[in-house]
Amino acid sequence: MNIQRHCPGWPSAAALVAAVLALPSQAAPLTLVEALRLAEYNAPSLAAEQAKLQAASNAAIPAGELPDPQLRLGVQNYPVGGSDRWSIDRDFMTMQMVGVMQEVPNRAKRQARAEVADAAVERAAAEGTVERLNVRQATALAWIDRLAVERQQALFAEFFAENRLLTAAVQAQIAGGRGAAADAVRPKQEAARLAEQQDELAQLHVRARGALRRWIGAAAARPLAGDWPQWSVEHARYSRQLPRHPALAAFEPMTREAQAKVRAAQAEKKSDWSWGLDYQRRGREFGDMVSVQVSFDLPLFPASRQDPNIAARNAELAELEAKREALLREHAQQLEEALADYQRLQRALQRNSDSFVPLAREKVELSLASYRAGKGDLLGVIAARQELIEARLRQVELEAQLARTGARLYFSYGEERL
Repeated sequence: MNIQRHCPGWPSAAALVAAVLALPSQAAPLTLVEALRLAEYNAPSLAAEQAKLQAASNAAIPAGELPDPQLRLGVQNYPVGGSDRWSIDRDFMTMQMVGVMQEVPNRAKRQARAEVADAAVERAAAEGTVERLNVRQATALAWIDRLAVERQQALFAEFFAENRLLTAAVQAQIAGGRGAAADAVRPKQEAARLAEQQDELAQLHVRARGALRRWIGAAAARPLAGDWPQWSVEHARYSRQLPRHPALAAFEPMTREAQAKVRAAQAEKKSDWSWGLDYQRRGREFGDMVSVQVSFDLPLFPASRQDPNIAARNAELAELEAKREALLREHAQQLEEALADYQRLQRALQRNSDSFVPLAREKVELSLASYRAGKGDLLGVIAARQELIEARLRQVELEAQLARTGARLYFSYGEERL
């Protein structure tokens, strides 16, 4: 997905598109792809990054330019004593002056300032890419969380239907004299527990929808469409992509900016200069004059002025390099852990699907058959049913955990960069 981020009208156009897409009439089901697209138009943090990039781009334009010239106005040698005092044109030394002065920082300093500004633009663009990754990943996780809750909520219609069948079976047993009167209460207790779990899921659903609304706005109220996202998780490819992680890539412009600041500090050792031109008007009987002057800075004490500043900029550069290495190692660790967790979840999901759910269902059937034959008690049936309910809810949760872990891996190491 390629978003034009350098057009001056981008924020306005994005807001217009987002508003249209969020209209109540647009009640089409919300897929993950659509949610990701809406997030890039709606997320305020991305608008902030765009504004920061525009600010850095505008600030880079004058970075290497000369300072504005200065207009100089004044009166020189104005008499305040003697016979010509308070006169502006009788003393030959009194002059009305108008002039212009231009400061000229040395070339190395101007070039370093331009390099710092250009690196700041690149840094802002890189930080925008990092934020885009964060927004897309957070949106995907919010969409997955909501899908997981809704999938679990959908199971409860079946759970309650099975509870009604159990109630009918218990009443039949009691009517036939093969069950205790107290057994009639146990299906009602199970129904109450199911209702309590359903309320908890309703609260989680509100929370999940609110998390999604944070990123895509009013469109979060639309019904979801689609299955669990499937991403190809490849250990070798993700390991190769590790150095290209946006958070690590952002250190490249940050390093160039720090290096340019070192050069700017070093340029302080070179002399700046300025020139001035003045026109001096005297009385009518005296001739007018023109003055030209040139001045130079004298960096004579670098040990106490420029050198400490250069050392500080070099220390900042070393700090950046160390931070990048630390972040690289941190992400390498996170990648290994996430890949291992992904493989574990795949096995757990398969095990739950192939073993725990079928075995729990078989246990319920056997327990219920024993109860109907008068060879088992209702507590065993209720316990077996609870195991089946937990196994089926866990199946959805494992699918969600696998999708979340895949999303974190994909958006960090697998997605194609802009």
